[in-house]
Amino acid sequence: MSIDRTTETVAHADAGTRLEELTRRGASRRNVLRAMAAGGLMSMTGAGLLTASGAVFAQDKPKQGGRIRVATQSSSAADTLDPAKGALGTDYARAFMFYSGLTELDNHLGAKMALAESLETKDATVWVVKLRSGVQFHDGKSLAPADVVYSLMRHKDPAVGSKAKTLADQFKEIKATGPNELTITLSGANADLPVILADSHFLIVKDGTTDFKTAVGTGPFKVKEFAPGVRTVGVRNEKYWKPGMPHLDEVELIGIADEPARVNALMSGDVQLINAVSARSTERIKGTQGFAVLETKTGQYTDLIMRDDGGITGNADFRRGMTYLMDREQMRRTIFRGYGAIGNDQPIDPSNKYYMSGLPQRGFDPDKAKFHFQKAKLGNAPIQLYASPAAEGSVEMAVLMQQVAPQAGLNLQVVRVPSDGYWSNHWMKHPLGFGNINARPSADVIFTQFFKSDAPWNEANWKSAQFDQMLVAARGEPDDAKRKKIYGDMQELVHTDGGVGIPMFQSSLDAHTTKLKGLGGIPLAGLMGWMFAENVWLEA
Repeated sequence: MSIDRTTETVAHADAGTRLEELTRRGASRRNVLRAMAAGGLMSMTGAGLLTASGAVFAQDKPKQGGRIRVATQSSSAADTLDPAKGALGTDYARAFMFYSGLTELDNHLGAKMALAESLETKDATVWVVKLRSGVQFHDGKSLAPADVVYSLMRHKDPAVGSKAKTLADQFKEIKATGPNELTITLSGANADLPVILADSHFLIVKDGTTDFKTAVGTGPFKVKEFAPGVRTVGVRNEKYWKPGMPHLDEVELIGIADEPARVNALMSGDVQLINAVSARSTERIKGTQGFAVLETKTGQYTDLIMRDDGGITGNADFRRGMTYLMDREQMRRTIFRGYGAIGNDQPIDPSNKYYMSGLPQRGFDPDKAKFHFQKAKLGNAPIQLYASPAAEGSVEMAVLMQQVAPQAGLNLQVVRVPSDGYWSNHWMKHPLGFGNINARPSADVIFTQFFKSDAPWNEANWKSAQFDQMLVAARGEPDDAKRKKIYGDMQELVHTDGGVGIPMFQSSLDAHTTKLKGLGGIPLAGLMGWMFAENVWLEA
């Protein structure tokens, strides 16, 4: 189907009007876009369907200048300037400082245009991307289709070590089809592509880049200093493609793993913004003049991992028994001070349109746990459960489970390990432990990265050919109701046998000086879904 530019402009205007009307009535942009995609042609542009970047979060007239220090909960010698290899929150925040993507997320987790001026498709398999003109890399090179082709296709090379390879495997072909245009052909239909392209791993680097000691991107800041595990300093990119942004002259990122130390750094004025605040610290912060707490409801969760590696943790009855030992309401009330939402061992949170609400809520029941442990022929041998402050709330969750385990005939021993090195040395390395999964922008992304049989982050080593087939089917299903049914069935599979216990979904809590303005919420994560740097400013 081809349409001339005049017809296209009218279509965009009409679509934009419909979108604005429906979003005012409470529907998310993402939901409306999906409904319109199911109608035959999805066409997204910066001027028509999608809001102008940055406008959503404007509070007052931004002030220009100044510098801030920001402390996040994670940093290590493995810190990277290669967006493909980002594995921790600080990596994502750093990537968004220096690079831009084709799209970015809005505050409904829908996609809005960024380096792409438009994405158009007729079948959700072949996507035509028009690039924004006049965009320059930090070294003055103009953005070209070759940069995008290279940036996206490099994820498919196992040697790159991309954390998004399982997502990129669906890129069948990407090629330049014009001076400012490229065409992405997927191996199968996926209406989620605009949202997927907003993932930090898919930010655009220069064609041919292999050395990431510096970050030459098109992002709001340029690298001034990068010392892995120590600090990252970015200075304002005067040629940033978003007019008037960023507002700050300089942003410094540091890692402080210990949450009380992070809070003390804020309260003493050493830093102006921190993330991953414990609910226990909120009263102290809110009770001190000049400081504030921002809650962002997200799909983030700390999960109990029961790996299918040949031992007792691969036994379906043992797994079921462990989920009955989780007193979810007590965890929410005591560990998270009432913040967050109760979970039901399914990775899609209640705020997501694809959440399966029909599953009976799994409750705290030591007697049922005992029944399943006996069926699993557990015996009296001690079972070790690894926990760490790195997986937020996991130590407290483990202790609560240990306290009630004798009622179910289980000898549970909690092994506490430090935050430092947890993700490389302990996560997915023990039969029984905890993970902490940042929210993902769509059901497809979280299922692909954490539950697909060959996913590198398949925490429980869970393999289901049926699940894998349903994942592909859901991507290409244009009927939203049918798609929701498939996603519901997939959640039921994970709930029944997925090898993870998800007791609740956590709110992300940031804290900051009240002099810091412009901070908003994107329900992907705190720090505005890691994109805070270009949006915030300091009050004079």
